[in-house]
Amino acid sequence: MKYLVAAALLASTVSAHGGVTSYNIGGTTYPGWQPYQSPSGQSTIERQYSSYDPLFIADLGKINILCNNAGVTGTGKTATVAAGSDITAYWSQWTHAEGCIMVYMAKCPSSGCNGWTGTGTSWFKINQVGLISGTMGAGKWGSGQVQDTLKWTVKIPASLPSGEYLIRHELLALHQANNPQFYPECAQLTVTGGGSGTPGPLVDLQKTYSGSDPDVNVDIYIASKDKTSYTCPGPAVWNGSGGTNPTTTAATTAATTRATTAATTRATTPATTPNVPTTTPSGNSCTVSAWGQCGGNGWTGCTVCASGTTCKVLNAYYSQCS
Repeated sequence: MKYLVAAALLASTVSAHGGVTSYNIGGTTYPGWQPYQSPSGQSTIERQYSSYDPLFIADLGKINILCNNAGVTGTGKTATVAAGSDITAYWSQWTHAEGCIMVYMAKCPSSGCNGWTGTGTSWFKINQVGLISGTMGAGKWGSGQVQDTLKWTVKIPASLPSGEYLIRHELLALHQANNPQFYPECAQLTVTGGGSGTPGPLVDLQKTYSGSDPDVNVDIYIASKDKTSYTCPGPAVWNGSGGTNPTTTAATTAATTRATTAATTRATTPATTPNVPTTTPSGNSCTVSAWGQCGGNGWTGCTVCASGTTCKVLNAYYSQCS
């Protein structure tokens, strides 16, 4: 009997985190990988992974950080998505409220996505939400939005060139002090109707995160509990044009050179008038999905929020659709 109890406790511990298990693209639902079912017969757009267990600092330089612990190649299926349209990822469960949600893409080689592992300087970020409001110890986080809704919607940039891509949803859980947990999952896409933008900055995800990064190796309960600004690790979010514009969640000031060229701040927000445009830039008909950036000083990306959301000022440098 005691062995059955131990096994049950182990099973509950193993499955207490979460992972992406389906997608909706253009109104079509695509089943994702089911890690606790037999791999036999599973053919999905999502790269396979073996459990809801996290990756840790020790895994940052390994291939697992790209598309999780078994997702090195595809299962043979790809979803078609129009540039400028939405893609929603769904989690069957997610249990951690504190941390970042980040979405990356990578252009696959000419041979296609299915046999490509995602290695090299190929990844660019299209979306991220970290600390939304409040303090690091008691505030509202992007990870908490996933916990509340079990989904995350992003827009494929309208100017993204057509082609085959990996899309990578990553949750960075910060609920354990100085022991961050990484949960990446990837899916294969064929983007159609694309533009002529130049995604970037491009990064090698096996070299992007560092255990010495204060926004990775962080204690939100004691050392950082009262901080009101936080920068998700990794590169700036691509603004959909030929260049890049540093984009972070919560307070953001001048760009700082890190290994991944992110923007960060540790200073008090200047008393300047926030730039919150209410119309789209000339010649640009894009819209921003819920929880995406829609304004702020220096922002040159989309400024009109999707139906049902409005652009709200969080600080002088960051406004968000909510």
